[in-house]
Amino acid sequence: MPTTEKSIYRSPNGDQWYLVEEPGSERMFVRHQPNRASGGQSSLIEVADFLAEGHGPQHEALLRLLGNVEAPRQ
Repeated sequence: MPTTEKSIYRSPNGDQWYLVEEPGSERMFVRHQPNRASGGQSSLIEVADFLAEGHGPQHEALLRLLGNVEAPRQ
């Protein structure tokens, strides 16, 4: 199965953040897609590391989204 992405936040300057989930695992990442003026090169970071790096609106949006994501069933 392919990975799934959910939009987290879009900043006023055009940067975008997405929650990326790996099917069949509990691993989740944040993909940052900078605007074209910043080079536009996307990057992946694990959710815990992303949340540890700051408290901006993109972090708050992720926390809200995670509050609505159902935990995997075992």
